[in-house]
Amino acid sequence: MTARIPVAVLGATGSVGQRFVSLLAAHPWFELVAMTASDRSAGKRYGDVVEWVLETPLPSAAARMVVQQTEPVLGLPLVFSALDAAVAGEAETAFAAAGAVVVSNARSHRMDRDVPLVVPEVNPDHVELARRQTFSRGAILTNPNCSTIGLVLALKPLADAFGLRRVAVTTLQALSGAGLPGVPSMRAVDNVVPFIGGEEDKLEREPLKILGRLGPDGVEPAAIAISAQCTRVAVLDGHTECVSVETVEPVDPAAATAAWRAWASEPQRLGLPSAPRPVVVVTEAADRPQPRLDRSAGGGMAVTVGRVRPCPVLGLKFVTLSHNTVRGAAGGSILLAELAVARGVVPGVEKP
Repeated sequence: MTARIPVAVLGATGSVGQRFVSLLAAHPWFELVAMTASDRSAGKRYGDVVEWVLETPLPSAAARMVVQQTEPVLGLPLVFSALDAAVAGEAETAFAAAGAVVVSNARSHRMDRDVPLVVPEVNPDHVELARRQTFSRGAILTNPNCSTIGLVLALKPLADAFGLRRVAVTTLQALSGAGLPGVPSMRAVDNVVPFIGGEEDKLEREPLKILGRLGPDGVEPAAIAISAQCTRVAVLDGHTECVSVETVEPVDPAAATAAWRAWASEPQRLGLPSAPRPVVVVTEAADRPQPRLDRSAGGGMAVTVGRVRPCPVLGLKFVTLSHNTVRGAAGGSILLAELAVARGVVPGVEKP
């Protein structure tokens, strides 16, 4: 490509918005040219209003940019939404109606019948659902919940090789998944909170759409039973999930490990810039994966699977770990946008 594609970030001051800003700073395809936030930040320089919490420095070009109001007047072909769900639904619809392709990290449109819910390695063909939307040029594509992404990336190779019947998953989710200002310290330190509002429902429903089949009437959900328990733990970044699965065909740890290590998908074949290689990192260490040691695998875009062993109830069990604000949020959305561009889903934008 001779010129990068101009993009905007909606809701740029929050934790996910900051991750978008950081990842887009040196992106080979996308150039961040606009950002929006609340009315109290609009009209001010980003560096003056953002409470930067990432381990990487605030990009100097972004710090100098003036924050705009979240209104669909930017005239850009592609925007990333890190908006809170309380305002995302209406705002994203307005941007799509104005002609932008919106790649959203919010939950507002995920389960809409004509909106693709995509993990690019798992269901890349579902991107085509965006062409069925009634906007003249724009569209809405969605990134799943952060815990859903880590789960389906581990499940997809097993589903392809052996089939899936039942899944039981318990999550240990990082504090950053709660956004800013996050979980109060008196609730987080020396504690495990065994409830995250709405999380278990998302983790039980979203994988069925993602692992489902795209047909003429939309997505036919996968016939898999999923039971989820979600907890918040005192970890900064990285969602850990303890998973047990019942497969259609018998599977042992060696066969499951071989399936994970051999797996690649369309983003890898297309050479998309954010696509990790490998997608699934399998560790044989008895005490891994661990958030501090493994959350940055593949630049934060890979999932790490370990403790693969027989399950006396369902057949196979393992632990999977993913970076919740990179792969589970901004990075996953950026990879989805790359896939949409490569498939020609963004009107007026040249394929790389």
